[in-house]
Amino acid sequence: MNRPVRERSPLQGGRMRRRARVWPLPVAVATLLFAGGAAAVIAEGGGSSGGKRAGLEVVNAPHRNRGKGHHGETIPPGIQLHGGRRVHVRLRPPAAGGLLFDVDTGHVLWSHDPLVVRPIASLTKIMTALLVVEHTNNQAQAKIGPDALHYTGSEVGVLPLGKDVSVNALMYGLLLPSGNDAAVALADRIAGSDQNFAKMMNRRAHQLDLRCTHFVSSYGLQDGNRSCPVDVAALSRIVMARPRVAKIVATWHARLPFPIKGGWLDLYSHNPLMRLRYPGTIGLKTGFTNPAGKCFVGIARRGSHTLGAVLLNSMDIGGQARQLLDAGFQAEPG
Repeated sequence: MNRPVRERSPLQGGRMRRRARVWPLPVAVATLLFAGGAAAVIAEGGGSSGGKRAGLEVVNAPHRNRGKGHHGETIPPGIQLHGGRRVHVRLRPPAAGGLLFDVDTGHVLWSHDPLVVRPIASLTKIMTALLVVEHTNNQAQAKIGPDALHYTGSEVGVLPLGKDVSVNALMYGLLLPSGNDAAVALADRIAGSDQNFAKMMNRRAHQLDLRCTHFVSSYGLQDGNRSCPVDVAALSRIVMARPRVAKIVATWHARLPFPIKGGWLDLYSHNPLMRLRYPGTIGLKTGFTNPAGKCFVGIARRGSHTLGAVLLNSMDIGGQARQLLDAGFQAEPG
């Protein structure tokens, strides 16, 4: 019996793939029935980051195969998990899942359990920010309703009930101190309720082919907000291409006009790389709950390279992100 011919695929930068064998119809039907009808589809995807478009392998396989990291894995558009230059880093203790990636190309330089699905806490707010910039402009206002004041966890803390507040100011409150109250106020503004907004988030995740990802709120306190490192990286590439978001997450301290006593609101970033004064830091977001552990996406730019580190359930998000980024920049100088 002839062996299948191997050919070079342009979708993985020259990665070898198998050419489908042509079977006689009766044999093909019998084979499909025996295999249960599972199918793998190779497609070209482009990141929405506005940088270089990256081809990749997207495999649509039965749910039981997803997240395994072998045949049947599902990789979102814009992320190249296989092939190319890799760096070797050992995190001690290891995070539950992690990724080091080139923000411009989507190429993965290092990974640890990149398809593990876990609670992501306030990394949820990355998707919240994306939907806000897709459905509002810089002049938009949001009326603060009672739902925004019934929150737990991180907060802006001074939202004035019944008053109109700049959506832009709420975005700073969402992304710098990780305000759950700001998230709910923005969700109410766009979808009428946090529950409706979560449905929008899931529809957007489906459109972006983020197969590990599911949301139940705009702010991420519940365990039902979950994702995996490759999905978080893909979403981070997309949101960093939105100038409104990129400007905010690159900020350490913001002083904003706000309808409160004194007329000004001071907000500070939770980004540990900024606190460490890590050179070139330009974003992005932290998250923490007991089930999720400490989570972080950190992005830095040096010269012509922009790298991102994703950590889920890390004991030291700042130190481990710095370790990954240092290794990446040493491997890709200039």
